[in-house]
This record gives sequence, C-alpha cells and structure tokens, in this order.
Amino acid sequence: MKKLVIIPTYNEKENIECIISTVFALEEDFHILVVDDSSPDGTADIVKRLQGKFPSKLHLSIRKVKDGLGKAYIHGFKWALQNNYDFIFEMDADFSHNPKDLDKLFQACQDADMTIGSRYSKGVNVVNWPMGRVLLSYFASRYVRAILGIPIHDTTAGFVCFKRKVLEEIGLDNIKLKGYGFQIEMKFRAFKKGFKVVEVPIVFTNRELGESKMNGGIIHEAVFGVLNLKWKSIIGKL
Repeated sequence: MKKLVIIPTYNEKENIECIISTVFALEEDFHILVVDDSSPDGTADIVKRLQGKFPSKLHLSIRKVKDGLGKAYIHGFKWALQNNYDFIFEMDADFSHNPKDLDKLFQACQDADMTIGSRYSKGVNVVNWPMGRVLLSYFASRYVRAILGIPIHDTTAGFVCFKRKVLEEIGLDNIKLKGYGFQIEMKFRAFKKGFKVVEVPIVFTNRELGESKMNGGIIHEAVFGVLNLKWKSIIGKL
C-alpha cells in the first residue's frame, strides 16, 4: 500500500529539512510530495538537495502561482492519483502536526475512508496558541457543524488521511474554497458522498519557526464559504 504525505510550503526553509527527515525516520514507509508555491526563501532548493538523499521517496512540485492552500493541495492530490498512491495525507510543514501521528491516522484509516487528526474531538488539545486563536478555531468548527450538520468536531483540521477512492469520487475540480474553507469543503463533500469519516485525537502545537499564513481574507472566505456550501447542498448544485 503506497502512502504519500503532501506538504504544501511557502517560505518554510526553517522547518522543511527537519520535517522531511522526521517523516522518513518513522517505521511506516511514507513518501513525501512537497508542493512549493515558488518560495522566495529557497525552500525548494533545500528539498532538491534532500532528493539526493531520498531519491525514490521525496518528490517536489513547484507551482508558479501562490493562490491558496486549497489549490496547492488539489495539485498534490491529482499528482498522487496519477502516481497510484493508495493513502494520501495532508500535513503542515511547521510541526504543528506531529509526524508520529501519521501512523495513528494510517491505522485508523484501515476501517474508515477518511481520518482526521482532531484537536477538538476530546476537549481542546492545542499547545502554545494565543487564547484568541484557540477560541476562533474552536467556535469556527462549532459554527460549521451547526450550519452544515456534519458530525465532525474539528472541521478546519489540516491533518488528514484519505483513501484514494475519496479523492477519486469527491470531485476535485468542483472544490472552490482556497484557504481554511478548503478543509471544510473537503470534509463536507466526503460526508455528503457517504464516506466513513473518523476523528483521531491529536495534540496540535503552534509553530516555533517561520510565520503563520493566517489572515482576515482566509477567515472571511471560510465564514461565507460555509453558507454557500449549505445553499448549494440545498439546491442540489454541490
């Protein structure tokens, strides 16, 4: 069973070498695809150097346009399907997701179609986030659950494992949201398709190196994108 971890990057030179080495040190045999949005800090150059050390397991795709997290992941998903991977993972480059939890997501996905590394399925498991950010994230997920009616506690989570059939059937070309709204849309579409989605409790740790990509536009898209998703679902245009 071929397993691919997709890591989208933009200016992650402080983290990328360490995250790659940590994933490859795991007992399970994971491959990595770094989708880099032409980082001006040289992130892609570091990955190219590491490809000499991991020639068959480390892959790099450089996009010319930086147009959102969702677009980067869609690019990676299509690459994964074209290259016949069976399990496809989303993971951040900044160690906010513990690479050791990849094993948990993979094992849980043996009896599910999609598994989510969840911050909120058992309380609030977040380390080193400002309280305002914690509250924003937590209540955003509560808002999404209420509007969309999906039984998922962490609807904006970006640590996810998909069986390939989910990505084949979900309609990747129909995904419109780009920021954190993308994470919501993927979960909603999987739920509406009847796939089995399971949350796996994790501890989320705020990045220590590099800068957060969160901004007001991302929040705005997520809030109004959810309402649009609900409307499309009601009129059968999802």
